[in-house]
Amino acid sequence: MNFLQTLAYPFSVVYGIVGSFRNKLFDLNILRQMKFDVPVISVGNLSAGGTGKTPHIEYLIRLLMSRKHGLCTLSRGYGRKTKGFFLATEQCSPKEIGDEPCQFVNKFPEIRVAVDESRVNGIKKLLGLSPPAKMVLLDDAFQHRYVKPGLSILLTDYFQPYYKDHVLPSGMLREFRAGAKRADIIVVTKCPPVLSPITRKAIIEKIRPQANQHIYFSFLKYGGLVPLYPENSLVITEERKFYAILLLAGIANTYPLEEHLKRSCIELELLKFPDHHTYSKAEILKVRETFCNIVGKNKIIVTTEKDFMRLAQDEFKEILKGLPIYYQPIEVEFFKDDKIWFDQQIIDYAGEN
Repeated sequence: MNFLQTLAYPFSVVYGIVGSFRNKLFDLNILRQMKFDVPVISVGNLSAGGTGKTPHIEYLIRLLMSRKHGLCTLSRGYGRKTKGFFLATEQCSPKEIGDEPCQFVNKFPEIRVAVDESRVNGIKKLLGLSPPAKMVLLDDAFQHRYVKPGLSILLTDYFQPYYKDHVLPSGMLREFRAGAKRADIIVVTKCPPVLSPITRKAIIEKIRPQANQHIYFSFLKYGGLVPLYPENSLVITEERKFYAILLLAGIANTYPLEEHLKRSCIELELLKFPDHHTYSKAEILKVRETFCNIVGKNKIIVTTEKDFMRLAQDEFKEILKGLPIYYQPIEVEFFKDDKIWFDQQIIDYAGEN
């Protein structure tokens, strides 16, 4: 730990003890957990963002969509201006449902996407729809213990695994590392595309899984750039190299995306905002000004798919008009054997309709 982290460590201990006390109340059934008759999968992490929950939820949707009718996602809807239960439609904005649910409903119109601060109330509402939900994927719900999921998936970043981190504020963990014991599955995310057996073994030894826990490894797969405004788009191929890329990102961890984009340009400039950031017109004007001040003509703006949902609002269209702005699609892929066993474990739990 550095000096500032050391100073903050006593506060981290207090924060962690409070979290442990809360968890103990659930473990002793003093605080009640609700279990539902339909399959419920929770995807979450110990850290405060940056582990890749959204693409892993999308992986599960793709895996289950054709096998399980009545599939639903339920999120808190972080950053939205609405309250309570809200069933999403393709016409919803991030201000109504949050950026990730907005992304889900636009990419997967075949499933139901809902938000609710109370996951218990949200699941009850989904079960009360006609037809009712038959399976629920809970987004970012590892610490939301009022629901007892049938299967709990914990994600941890390869470059910043929870076993090397500390509790807030000296680190990024929401609770002590021991909380990982609640997970049925631990996925090490954002791994290099080539992972040696020695590295895998070393990580598993550091995680020290329980007898009932399964560990899998995943990596990110990048698709072709997609234009925000097709009329301004350039012809982009895998071989094309730009002089400069301005990366606009409101996510917790930009490192993997930065490394990917550096392969396609000489200069990479980063405009980073907080995770789930709601952009103002002044900030979008700053994006335009920063881009225009980059010397050279062979340049583009790249953003994330979550940020794309926020930038696509009508209020920004005039400011961004004429700019070559794209978003970078990202999907999750598991290593060969991991994919076989992970998929099978999920399918076996989901069961048949």
